Amino acid sequence: MEDVKQKYTRKKFMIWGVGILASVSFLKFAFAPKKNKNTVKMLSQDGKLVEVDMSLLQSKKRKVTSEELQTWVKK
Repeated sequence: MEDVKQKYTRKKFMIWGVGILASVSFLKFAFAPKKNKNTVKMLSQDGKLVEVDMSLLQSKKRKVTSEELQTWVKK
């Protein structure tokens, strides 16, 4: 009877439980689908935050004037 009790100790149970949980979480992150992060978060005219693909943005960069900024936002 003591031999059976020694086989199934609380310590072994905890070690196996932690090992199984660690392997499951590792597999979850290892086989997760990879997201393509080629997006930029921008503010739309109506004040909503949207994600825009970087390939759709124009490459010419210029500063926005104060007048353009004041007339761009729709209230």
